[in-house]
Amino acid sequence: MSVIPRVQYFFDEQTNTFSYVVVDEQTAKCAVIDSVLDYDAASATVSTVQADKIISFIQQNSLSVEWILETHVHADHLTASQYLKEKLGGKIAMSHHIATVQETFCGIYHLDLKYFNAHQSFDYLFQNHEHFKIGQMDAYNIPTPGHTPACLSYVVGNAVFVGDTLFMPDYGTARCDFPKGSAAMLYDSVQQLFNLPDSTRVFLCHDYLPEGRQTFICETDIQTQKENNIHVHQGIDKHSFVEMRNRRDATLAMPKLILPAIQINMDAGKFPAPESNGISYLKIPLNYFRAEK
Repeated sequence: MSVIPRVQYFFDEQTNTFSYVVVDEQTAKCAVIDSVLDYDAASATVSTVQADKIISFIQQNSLSVEWILETHVHADHLTASQYLKEKLGGKIAMSHHIATVQETFCGIYHLDLKYFNAHQSFDYLFQNHEHFKIGQMDAYNIPTPGHTPACLSYVVGNAVFVGDTLFMPDYGTARCDFPKGSAAMLYDSVQQLFNLPDSTRVFLCHDYLPEGRQTFICETDIQTQKENNIHVHQGIDKHSFVEMRNRRDATLAMPKLILPAIQINMDAGKFPAPESNGISYLKIPLNYFRAEK
């Protein structure tokens, strides 16, 4: 019988993001997945309201954090990984393909790639399909690139945490128009997920209410995705999916927080080093993406 981990979700309505604490109840060990640091773009200030909810849950349940996991380098919110590590411990981890994201965006932000090569801020980088433990629970990753080249889905017992690869079936799949994204790769990634048992619980990173639904939902299952996902249900061939996804992506605006978020998130949630006045500064590439279009 497959292990059934305890999963507690936390929802940030400002960014439509679900974060998770995944618990091995035998050992009281846990992992945090896709945390959120509150960010007010108008004033460029951060706060820890969402992260503090996670900390409160972990402390109230006397849990010990082993992992702070990222499914990918998020473009829609800042990660709270450094804050959580400071308060709770644990190793910040994601795909070793983060190197591709760092190289790509160092060019966009005009940052020194040598910094990332010499001072990798993530505590651990997973190889593809690598197995690991949360307490006594076996877990492993499935590389699911397409939305970004460094996307991972984490399988823990009868649950899989898919990041942005899949949304609720009535909303479809992730966009693939970010640098080094690929609709063809996303299609192949979804097929890997569809090879999991039909009963596998699927936990999503986001939910955007489509017309006709009033309730935010974080969980579905593989069978429901295979039968009902409006973009990639069984019977949709790769060519048709790629054509649809590229056409749809061409109509989408950039995420509002992509420029501050990726600069922070590709460095494991670390802020840029303070300057002589003690203040950290973000870099914003003016007109870069307009020129790229």
